[in-house]
Amino acid sequence: MFIPTHSSMLGIVAIGLLATTPASAQETFDLDALVEAARGEAPITVYAVTGKIVDTAVAFTQKYGVQAEGRKVNEASQVELLIRESQAGNIVGDVSVAADVAAIAAQLVPYGIVESWVPADIAPHIAPEWTDPLVLVNDPHVFTYNTEVHESCPVSNIWQLTEPEYARKLTMLDPLVKPNYADWFNQMEMHFDAEMAAAYESHFGRPLETEERSATAAWVSAFARNQPLLGDSTSVAEAIGAPGQADPFMGISPIAKYRDNITADFKLGLCVGMEPFIGWLYPGPGVIAAGTKSPNAARLFIHYLLTAEGLDPQLIDGKISTNSQVTLPEDEPSGIADYFDQLMAFSMTTAVDDFDARQDWQDFWRVNYSR
Repeated sequence: MFIPTHSSMLGIVAIGLLATTPASAQETFDLDALVEAARGEAPITVYAVTGKIVDTAVAFTQKYGVQAEGRKVNEASQVELLIRESQAGNIVGDVSVAADVAAIAAQLVPYGIVESWVPADIAPHIAPEWTDPLVLVNDPHVFTYNTEVHESCPVSNIWQLTEPEYARKLTMLDPLVKPNYADWFNQMEMHFDAEMAAAYESHFGRPLETEERSATAAWVSAFARNQPLLGDSTSVAEAIGAPGQADPFMGISPIAKYRDNITADFKLGLCVGMEPFIGWLYPGPGVIAAGTKSPNAARLFIHYLLTAEGLDPQLIDGKISTNSQVTLPEDEPSGIADYFDQLMAFSMTTAVDDFDARQDWQDFWRVNYSR
């Protein structure tokens, strides 16, 4: 069991309440008062999965006169650091951005290691499902093909990827290394299994009959047996979109890699219209260490990341802000803004279930992949 050393944040200026507080009960937000309070606190450190957090922290410091340092830390390491720092009573990371969603829900929030805060002035523009804990952005992972070889996506149904012609011709991040993919499987089974079954019938012309416990499990089993090439985001994007290929892979890529269409002349294209969805959205929470000595500065940074200015470096990578007033730039290379309604959204209400089922899905994947 993880024992938190701090259960609440102290010395916070009255500028708004926690995410679980009804909007009608929120106090009037005063950004100037928050800035003034933050300037009297110690510098903060922000953990984030993107290296762009370094420049974001510099811009934040220049804007508000509040010292912040950004550090690139992967999802799992952020959770581990937050736990250990809380246990030791020595907080280094004051703010965590886009850490492991399921682990936050299962290992951090219940033990008071982190807290969630939604700025009252932005709260009306954030859908309730993204407020407990606060989600700053959603990161699309999308089915992708090579536009140089194919005029349109060669796949129109997720079940096509289980057929023999795609054996060893698919690529994706490794679910054993990136557990958010195992979480995706669980989310599909819990919330979209009927859609997976309907997609099967649409493709094969008959209802699904399977010995597996669900349509999703049947798909994961068959997909794994086609042995996708597993790699990191760079190798996945290269296998799909590198120019000059005669027979490229297709697969699932983080939307951020579509910037390679500009920087490296890659040919990554969205599988628009694919049944039952063209990809999925992975939530990027923004939480505050409960033991921070700079709670106002931490809250100010969260507020900054919910604005177009604060999120600007990530918007070009297709990250979708939960603040509905912040939109993607017109030159975002994937064009995902036109297809939000074709993406599968994660449900934060079952994030703990994702964590509990993660190992089972990883074992299930490992067994079927090795067949």
